[in-house]
Amino acid sequence: MNHNNMISTSTLYIVATPIGNLRDISLRALDILAAVDMVAAEDTRMTARLLAHYSIARKMMALHQHNERAMAEKVVNFLAQGKSIALVTDAGTPGISDPGSVLVSLVRDQGYKVTPIPGANAAICALSASGITMPHFLFYGFLPVNSGPRKRELEALKSLPHTLVFYEAPHRILDCVADLVEVLGMHRQLIIARELTKVFETFHRCVLHDAPAWLQADANRQKGEFVLLVSGAEVRTEEKVSDQARRTLALLLEDLPLKQAVKLATEITGESKNMLYALALALKGETNSRA
Repeated sequence: MNHNNMISTSTLYIVATPIGNLRDISLRALDILAAVDMVAAEDTRMTARLLAHYSIARKMMALHQHNERAMAEKVVNFLAQGKSIALVTDAGTPGISDPGSVLVSLVRDQGYKVTPIPGANAAICALSASGITMPHFLFYGFLPVNSGPRKRELEALKSLPHTLVFYEAPHRILDCVADLVEVLGMHRQLIIARELTKVFETFHRCVLHDAPAWLQADANRQKGEFVLLVSGAEVRTEEKVSDQARRTLALLLEDLPLKQAVKLATEITGESKNMLYALALALKGETNSRA
């Protein structure tokens, strides 16, 4: 342990910082930032304002998406000298749609300790206040910048029955929502969460078809950082699976692993793979409960 007994030597701390409101930072995060030997920051100017707000003075180094691999080597060298380093990004949790994962991977490969200091995350913040009742979600983060690749990614996601969580920048929000409508359809529910924890925090719920008009009705609605929550694909109930397909699947499950049984049942019956997969899970659950 170092001289103040608050942090360990040769340790990288992954410190979550506020996504807007500067008071959304943990006491533990402040303790760590005040005690480490160095702070690796995505933007040292922004981090300097955060540290100054809490009267913390620490040496800083810039570590961002353009220099992460090179700077990761320097961080490892510091750790080899027994130094402690805190990694922060502009806002939120490092490594989650922000720089950090390359550094963490290298540090772990070199055998040094990595300790997370949890805190703010825009996706979880938006989900917690969304009112969405679906139990599962898929966090995607930022979709591709260009429309073609973006649509291809959405095509791959469109059949998933989970709430889809995207981040988007203000200058791409209209194009992104237009692609959501085109690929995912007009009727899915969308929650637009913007400027979370800030003065103009906004939550708006609508169907995808109505989202472009809402955004264009007021230019201010296109400002800020966005979290988009899109309802998942509708899952058909197992009653819509034919009796023949149900019997076929049940027989296959007696001798084959679930995925293989579903694949063969799909080929034999021609019914929806997603429906048969959901039914297989239900049948396996029934079997386990009787065991």
